Amino acid sequence: MDLLHGFADTSLLQLALVAGVAMLASVVGGVTGYGSSALMPLVLVPLIGPEPVVPILAISGLFNNGSRIIAFFRLVDFKRALIVILAALPACMLGAYGYTKLSSAGVLIVIGIMLCLSVPFRRMLRHFDIRLGKGGLAMGSAGYGFLAGSTTGAGVILLSLLMAAGLEGAAVVATDAIVSIGIGFTKILIFGVSGVMTAQVIAMGLLIGLVAIPGAFLARAFVETLPVHVHIGILDAIVVLGGTVMIFAALR
Repeated sequence: MDLLHGFADTSLLQLALVAGVAMLASVVGGVTGYGSSALMPLVLVPLIGPEPVVPILAISGLFNNGSRIIAFFRLVDFKRALIVILAALPACMLGAYGYTKLSSAGVLIVIGIMLCLSVPFRRMLRHFDIRLGKGGLAMGSAGYGFLAGSTTGAGVILLSLLMAAGLEGAAVVATDAIVSIGIGFTKILIFGVSGVMTAQVIAMGLLIGLVAIPGAFLARAFVETLPVHVHIGILDAIVVLGGTVMIFAALR
């Protein structure tokens, strides 16, 4: 497979735009703990259509989460990570398979709704300070797994589940990363078997993943200049607006 052929229908200006947003999304993710998979669809969908978005982000996510695992490996809560992975993987496989059967409009609607709902869902969990034991974490992880397999932006749910299970700070980022790696490989396997891993998908995924690697280091500078709640507020507004535009585009 010629990966350069995957860029054949994309101009240099468009590739630069994708790379720029990938860097921005990586920085935002490094500051707020989520955001990479929520921002990238806003630029990918207009350029290449909705169908390749989730497979592309499954590939690029391996780079993001791989670097976080290296940085925070000693803080990973392997016990809780195992609970989440075992509960989420079967549902993730089902969700990923269902994604391959959606039409273009269906993909737009699913991604748009998920992006819009991710903001109030995160705020609701934080407001009510919900706490989960092992059973609750497993049940929540099954729902997360299905959404993670079938759409983007589900990472905010995983972060909320881990915090509700008692994890804090860098331990949330570390455990989230190792779970996301497992989910990412599962999605790539299902998408590969289903025939959606085209040269374009692989090339775009590698481009976004490689460009995003330095984002974690750049995030440090932004943390020092702006409060985290300001970053989160800006991200929430962008995610809801982008999700709404996708839904209207699908229904038009």
